[in-house]
Amino acid sequence: MKLHLGCGTEKLKGYLNCDISLEVNPDKVVDLEKKLPFKSNTIDEIIINHTLEHIINFIELMEEFNRICKKGALIKIRVPYFAYPGAFQDPTHKRFFTLKTFNYFEINNKLNFYSKVRFIIKEKKLCFFVTRPSKVIDKIINKIAPFYERFLSRIFPAEELQIELEATKKDLIKNFLEIKDKVEVVYPPIV
Repeated sequence: MKLHLGCGTEKLKGYLNCDISLEVNPDKVVDLEKKLPFKSNTIDEIIINHTLEHIINFIELMEEFNRICKKGALIKIRVPYFAYPGAFQDPTHKRFFTLKTFNYFEINNKLNFYSKVRFIIKEKKLCFFVTRPSKVIDKIINKIAPFYERFLSRIFPAEELQIELEATKKDLIKNFLEIKDKVEVVYPPIV
């Protein structure tokens, strides 16, 4: 099954189009601030465009994505880039996203202790002039993305950040609980 979360009025063929608002006539009403109404390991792909910035319980939602996704499922995300004025002008936005925001869910990131789940970052891309894309500018800036974010992003802000994640199904707490009885713990002698 493929999900289009926070679909608004944009309906995608081949996806279950979900939104919290009945006014947009979604296929399924879903509140992303609560446990998602899908069985574990059943989702092949999630598309979520300009929705995560409205979420208060972001880490919990990422953990729910891990729960409902099959191993190898793709999560395609589009959010306003933190330096873009539109990210701040909308009073319903609760959070902001940089190139490093999703690194906190990577396996080898030293700051990954905020969540128990892990994803592989397949792609990160900054986009300028979203309504009238500029492939040349996007290509140049994305080659120097860390430098751009540190030194140029506030002068010439990108509009959007696109991220593609792959579900690894690594849940560190669950994995520990499964093996804890199989591992012999040896304590050093007390002197």
